[in-house]
Amino acid sequence: MYLHLGSSVVIRQRDVVGIFDLDNTTSSRITRDFLTQAQRAGRVVTVGDDLPKSFLLCRDGAGETTVYLSQLSSATLLKRMESGGFTV
Repeated sequence: MYLHLGSSVVIRQRDVVGIFDLDNTTSSRITRDFLTQAQRAGRVVTVGDDLPKSFLLCRDGAGETTVYLSQLSSATLLKRMESGGFTV
């Protein structure tokens, strides 16, 4: 199953480690430091041009992590996950 993050970005649901609300989680220094390190390492993908509302932490089969910044809310992404996403 796949999850549409917005714009033309689609990821495999099994790669999703977590979906996080950007406003709530960035109040923590630890989260801000993590996102800064991911940005410096080139592991952040911005989905769309709008202000991001959430981020997803994903790990592929090789164990590499990627952070996706999405303009969709964490609640919307969670509903999409729970509905089963879509198959190709």
